[in-house]
Amino acid sequence: MTDPDLDPIWIDVGEVLQRTVTSLYSHLITRPTGRAVRMAIETQLHAVGERSLSLIDLSEVVIIDFSCADEVVAQLLEGSHSSRTHEAFFVFRGVHEPHRDQIETVLERRGLAAVAETEPNVYQLLGRCSEGEARMWRELERLGFVAAEDLSSALPDGAAVASLIERRLAFRSPGSGRLHALSRLVRRLH
Repeated sequence: MTDPDLDPIWIDVGEVLQRTVTSLYSHLITRPTGRAVRMAIETQLHAVGERSLSLIDLSEVVIIDFSCADEVVAQLLEGSHSSRTHEAFFVFRGVHEPHRDQIETVLERRGLAAVAETEPNVYQLLGRCSEGEARMWRELERLGFVAAEDLSSALPDGAAVASLIERRLAFRSPGSGRLHALSRLVRRLH
């Protein structure tokens, strides 16, 4: 297997939060704070190539409210989908119970979905997705990657697979055509 054509980035949101708003606490609790953190992350993304995989690490964030979940998670995802110059993929790490409800609610409200590491090496789809998307994502997660010639047999719901690719919940390598689970690709950043 050849490596995908992605620039990997690991972003510790707790560190960005402390650097951006000079707070001693790792709390994302106001929209201006969330906006400042998102803008700092976007600045880092602009410095990489045309395609990136970002591990957005929330492990050190103690509290995240709905407005910050909207700014940091939902708007990052929406901005990545609207960009014509940069194709960004995201995995959100350290999404524990204190964060999960806020993130899930914001994603559902906006019709978005994201890959999240909810426990070490345990990945889930959060937000809104169809049963077909969820089923194909779980199978890709189990397999890790699927060669281009095996896609229709390994992942038979072609419409759901196409949607996973379009929504950037899976990565299709432009060179080989392989479909990769984001969780397998992001493990290189740990």
